[in-house]
Amino acid sequence: MSEQFRLLKKKRFAPLFITQFLGAFNDNLFKNALVVLLTFHTAQWSTLSAGVLANLAAGIFILPFFLFSAFAGQLADKYDKAKLARLTKLLELVITLVALWGFIEHSLYILLSALFLLGLQSTLFGPVKYSLLPQHLKQSELLGGNALIEAGTFVSILLGTLAGGVLAGYLPEPAWIAGAGALVAVTGLIASLRIPPAPAPEPRLQLRFNLVTATLKSIEFARQDRSVFLSILGISWFWLYGALFLAQLPAFTQQVLGGSESMVTLLLAVFTIGIGAGSLLCERLTSRQVEIGLVPLGSIGLTVFGLDLFFASPELASDQLHSLLFLLSQWAVWRVMLDLLLLGLFGGFFIVPLYALVQFRSAEAQRARIIAANNILNALFMVVGALLAIAGLSAGLSIPALFAVAALCNAAVAIYIYSLVPEFFIRFLAWLLVKTLYRLRLEGADHIPHDGPALIVANHVSFADAVILMGATPRPIRFVMDHRIFATPLLGFIFRHSGAIPIAPAKEDPELLEQAFTRIDSALAKGELVGIFPEGAITRDGEMQPFRPGITRILHNRPVPVIPMGLSGLWGSFFSRIDGKAMRKPFRRGLFSRVTLRVGAPVAPEKASPELLFEQVRTLRGEVR
Repeated sequence: MSEQFRLLKKKRFAPLFITQFLGAFNDNLFKNALVVLLTFHTAQWSTLSAGVLANLAAGIFILPFFLFSAFAGQLADKYDKAKLARLTKLLELVITLVALWGFIEHSLYILLSALFLLGLQSTLFGPVKYSLLPQHLKQSELLGGNALIEAGTFVSILLGTLAGGVLAGYLPEPAWIAGAGALVAVTGLIASLRIPPAPAPEPRLQLRFNLVTATLKSIEFARQDRSVFLSILGISWFWLYGALFLAQLPAFTQQVLGGSESMVTLLLAVFTIGIGAGSLLCERLTSRQVEIGLVPLGSIGLTVFGLDLFFASPELASDQLHSLLFLLSQWAVWRVMLDLLLLGLFGGFFIVPLYALVQFRSAEAQRARIIAANNILNALFMVVGALLAIAGLSAGLSIPALFAVAALCNAAVAIYIYSLVPEFFIRFLAWLLVKTLYRLRLEGADHIPHDGPALIVANHVSFADAVILMGATPRPIRFVMDHRIFATPLLGFIFRHSGAIPIAPAKEDPELLEQAFTRIDSALAKGELVGIFPEGAITRDGEMQPFRPGITRILHNRPVPVIPMGLSGLWGSFFSRIDGKAMRKPFRRGLFSRVTLRVGAPVAPEKASPELLFEQVRTLRGEVR
């Protein structure tokens, strides 16, 4: 994980990280301090009940995300994002002064107005931070950068929430809360001054001031790429799911565990640690690539440990609240904490790759508006989740039963999304196969184009070659495969559902051969990656065979760049034909054997002869081993 932590030393990332961290800290400091004041000193501020005031504050903070996210996305696409970041931090400082005025005047209306403005400031900053990352980070750094942002955000939310409660509970004068907020805002403003320039991708964009039209347009942009839109829905579902669990923790602690505020704080800290650990582990588990194969793994964990939280919930509540030491002496409480830790861990696996995918596959000129659409849907899902939780509890569900229902709904949502976009589940299978059997070393990944068509050519060593290439490439690849491979159980399932193109020799099935070339041309015309093994068959002696002339025909019909790749380390493996027939002796080379994939620079179509590509792939492959 050292690679992603090195980003914290780089000017192109560290100032943004600090700015974001302090902003989230300040939001939660003020919001929780205000909620604590309204809860424990209700009579001093309003005639409304504490519960109504707390929910009113939460609603006021989230309202700007509905109203202004689309406009914020337009601003981030039209203007330099570094300048917008500084302006939003300056606005944050002004808002803390408004809050100071509210405390001095002892005015609930002014304080709620300041809370609304803080929500507005967060709304304006959201599209800036996520659309800025792809401008300053390399593709191989994108997952690590998102992991740090997500981990930092959850830690800052926890610390801000704790700080707000402490300031509201122990300071003699509430105005000091605004003073603390102003100090944090100034520090954040100083950090934002060091964010490098991030030029506007679409400076001529005409701003839409009609909020409804702008919102619908942002969602329309997000829907243009199906995988992006479904990723946004997945992110929004995670916020609904996570917010539902976190919102019930205080009542769960009191009514089920019989614990006090200190136990609530401990459970929040455990969940936050889990989210941070899961986010940071993403890069290590994926070799620094945008790997959506982790998303199904995350959804499995979210379901399993959400359900286990139902079964693990003890009946410890009594007339008097238990001490923290008593609760920590109970095994059932440790099981609850383990469930929350693992919920957070798998939540990190789930959400970080989705954020990275949205950034990676969004058109640069529309990226901020697409992220704005994500923020709108996030807010909508969280509100719907809160309403559904209220309805379930009002209907008589216990809090543990509510957790179980949510976990089962998570499984249903996951199955539905993966049925719509099989790429998620297919890449999970590919990732699992590669991580179970091999240790993959990837070199030259930056040569793989971020968008547009390309023809990928590689040597053919084993039945697992396509799976390894699929797991190592952030974009989906349409592989051209021998039709007989489709008959194998696991690999056939993967290739059929990943859109592979079956092919047969002319003497076996000339009609299928012609259909294959037609489908290859159609895929390249759509801007997809097509992968072929020009040798035509898996090697039987470990050496490469001459490349067949099909490459020339493909490029004559559709001139596209060619990406040579060399695989080494697979000869002698279970899936190779070293024994004459593959898949006879399991674990021939043991588990986690070293495999290397080297990616060469793109070759122009007019130069990409079979002979030249053969030599480049052989050089990339290196010695047979």
